[in-house]
Amino acid sequence: MSKHQWFTDLQAMITEGIIKLNEPLCKYTATKLGGAADLFVMPGNIEETITTVKYAHANQIPLLLLGNGSNMVVRDGGVRGIVLHLAKLNKIKVEGTLIHAEGGANIFDASKVAASHSLTGFEFACGIPGSIGGAMAMNAGAYGGEVKDIIVQATVLTEAGEVLVLSKEELELGYRQSIIAKKGYYVLSADFRLEEGDQEEINAKVADLTYQRESKQPLEFPSAGSVFKRPPGYFAGKLIQDCGMQGKGHGGAEVSTKHAGFIVNKNEATATDYIQTIEMVKAEVKKTFGVELELEVKIVGEE
Repeated sequence: MSKHQWFTDLQAMITEGIIKLNEPLCKYTATKLGGAADLFVMPGNIEETITTVKYAHANQIPLLLLGNGSNMVVRDGGVRGIVLHLAKLNKIKVEGTLIHAEGGANIFDASKVAASHSLTGFEFACGIPGSIGGAMAMNAGAYGGEVKDIIVQATVLTEAGEVLVLSKEELELGYRQSIIAKKGYYVLSADFRLEEGDQEEINAKVADLTYQRESKQPLEFPSAGSVFKRPPGYFAGKLIQDCGMQGKGHGGAEVSTKHAGFIVNKNEATATDYIQTIEMVKAEVKKTFGVELELEVKIVGEE
């Protein structure tokens, strides 16, 4: 079955979403890198998401969840099969001290909504650029807080299109890991339990964390965020900095001079430039300190 047939079939099933053939993924990734998807699907709602996943499974079509593209590097050759982008699943609701957010909503937007309702516990996420789904999969965290501190449950979709509701314990959240990542589940929504707080204190904390992020991270250039996981007993950025890697790279990609844990697309880089810079950093840290850096970002697609 050709991608043109996939397009025709799904076009009949998806009325509120968007379907495109040969869509450049650089338009949707935080790095501004990546080749085209055979078929790009942005469902208009949860039902259309389930329909797309079931269709791909029934027809044995490879399916990649893009999320909001903040923690992913797409190779220059693009992605074969269907790329699922959940940007339209972005509703956020507040019920008492509970925040209900759909999987495609930005986690920092959920943090802002919580703050505006004088709810505390979500401030740590005010600078995290990922989607709720990506944050759940990676148990995202920053500034002493993480998703597992506030999560109640998540509704997920299996690769076969079965809907499951998973409790905090069933999510198996650890350092940058979860059952979602292990099983390849798609997050439809998540519920977070917060506490009532003082509006001024919450605003002050958000302002402080926002300042810390903006002053220390290279937000002026496209990047995939923090590239490497924290090695036990070390900080990845410090190891890279101590190797003298800042400002070095391949092509238009380089290790940030502002924060060594970031690799930025400084001057019209290709995904190949970005990945070669990652490999260069890993090799130098291994040679200098004997530490094997593990990727926090996901590299997908074809050369």
